[in-house]
Amino acid sequence: MPEILSLNNIGLRKGRQQILSDISFSLQDEQILTIIGPNGAGKTSLLKIILGIDKPSSGSLIKAKGLRIGYMPQKIHLDPSLPLDVLRLLRLNKGNVSQQDCLDALSKTQVTHLAKQQVQALSGGEMQRVLLARALLNRPQLLVLDEPVQGVDFLGEAQMYDLIQQVKEQLKAAVLMVSHDLHVVMAQSHEVLCINGHICCHGHPQSISANPEYQRLFGQQLAPNLGLYVHEHDHEHDLHHQGCSHD
Repeated sequence: MPEILSLNNIGLRKGRQQILSDISFSLQDEQILTIIGPNGAGKTSLLKIILGIDKPSSGSLIKAKGLRIGYMPQKIHLDPSLPLDVLRLLRLNKGNVSQQDCLDALSKTQVTHLAKQQVQALSGGEMQRVLLARALLNRPQLLVLDEPVQGVDFLGEAQMYDLIQQVKEQLKAAVLMVSHDLHVVMAQSHEVLCINGHICCHGHPQSISANPEYQRLFGQQLAPNLGLYVHEHDHEHDLHHQGCSHD
């Protein structure tokens, strides 16, 4: 399948601090790639480079021509005194997006009934579905999701990941996701990229869980739990056409 995104030896330095070093991977059309790593590993910095918010200090990033990206942040900060319903939130800074476009997006995330609800009254799970709907407004070819189950309970997490899978299939989009939720997210990914300033290991979820670098970062007690979740696909992807490897 064609590549829609390719990163080659990306590095990011701020002042004297090296945030990222030698990050290389590619993302194929309709692939789900999950980035994991400890706090401070550079995951958000990497997303900012992919989104064009920050420029890398070294290396190159190549996107497919005209690539449409939909971005879902972890959360948004709003003035609690601001009267803002869901439809208005969706249309903020979105140009000529129509009300019908917003309703269609809310339908895809199964929360059309919240269209006139005040944002401050939303539960954590409802807010995440609204933010996902906002990311769908430009019919993206790539969905970039930063901790999409932030503030959602365990049952809601599984439902949210199922919803992401449904949306991906509807749009025929690729998904690049950052998550700390190692158990469920592994089940929903074609490939996992574990970073800690650099790529520690990458590959299929099953191989990642047994990788020494992964176990060193997250603790060996986590790895056996991942065996409970096996996600089968009718096709396979690999970051560099190989299994798990070390930097």
